[in-house]
Amino acid sequence: MLRSFFRNPKWAAWAYGGGAFLILSIYLQVQMTVLLNGWYNKFYTLLQEAPKHNISEFWALIFQPELAPHNFLGFITLPMPSSFMWIAIPYVLLATVTSYVTRLYGFRWRQAITENYIPRWRKVEHEIEGASQRIQEDAMRFSSIVESLGLSIVRAVMTLIAFIPILWALSAQVDLPIIRDIPGSLVWASVGITIGGMVISWFVGWFLPGLEYNNQKVEAAFRKELVLGEDDKIGHAQPETLFSLFVGIKVNYHRLYLHYGYFDLWSNLYGQVTSLTPLLMVGPGMFTGAVTFGLLNQVSDAYSRVDGAFGLILNNWTTLTELRSIWKRLHEFEANLDRYDTGHDVSDVGEPSPLPAE
Repeated sequence: MLRSFFRNPKWAAWAYGGGAFLILSIYLQVQMTVLLNGWYNKFYTLLQEAPKHNISEFWALIFQPELAPHNFLGFITLPMPSSFMWIAIPYVLLATVTSYVTRLYGFRWRQAITENYIPRWRKVEHEIEGASQRIQEDAMRFSSIVESLGLSIVRAVMTLIAFIPILWALSAQVDLPIIRDIPGSLVWASVGITIGGMVISWFVGWFLPGLEYNNQKVEAAFRKELVLGEDDKIGHAQPETLFSLFVGIKVNYHRLYLHYGYFDLWSNLYGQVTSLTPLLMVGPGMFTGAVTFGLLNQVSDAYSRVDGAFGLILNNWTTLTELRSIWKRLHEFEANLDRYDTGHDVSDVGEPSPLPAE
């Protein structure tokens, strides 16, 4: 799965060059979100204090192509736009290009896996359960999930690097007893809620990977019988056989839906708690005048980004469950390819060898 793409010279340009481009692109997008976070404070504070300002300031914050110094990596300072449209439009364009390259990157990975599996599979005489599904569907799903989830992890790490200092500084605006005396209270709140959520999610979703794995096995058996029935409806695909296999699918799906049901209940509850946390911690300051509406929006945006980065695993738990199931199936498939390898293409068995050259 990994070696076929990252250790094959044929795919080195895509594996490493394409990966470097995507990482750089994500870094630039994160920096643009930092600029937008500061813009929220200025814009919403302007709205709150609208009688003290004129309409030209409002339009300037949205459209004016003004540059302001922005810090990159803690030591590089470059001029960056400070109005909404001049931040948002480059962000949209860059995000669109990134999405396109990401899809190409995922497909190249799938192609590398497929080109690795097919010659190995043709050297196997022993029947491997669900081989066609592993080569076609599982390879496709594995590459697409890893591609999207991998970039999400990179984005989350960069978001944390960029926004934790911002959220730490904004924690000074917390005006609740005891909590206001804790430096970086907003950051610690995000960390604590995320860790607690992950622990609970681990137990709530304990059975999901196994159910996903079983689900693919019963689906593969049903599909195999249908495929065999395309060529031989007398010997295969009898209604009683198909209905029996479908009952197995039905039972497994019902169990899967039940477990996903209470996991979704917990996930939705967790989402509501995290969305309220920054408002509960900073909102009281608005009644004393210590916090402006713009600052409240900036805190809420910064907290949601840090919390989203910390909670990446929790927010993608069902996707990770599916990935774990696919990884297990492909790992077993690769082990079987090695175990039953005959050393030659089985289609050549029995064919006469070419005459030696005279």
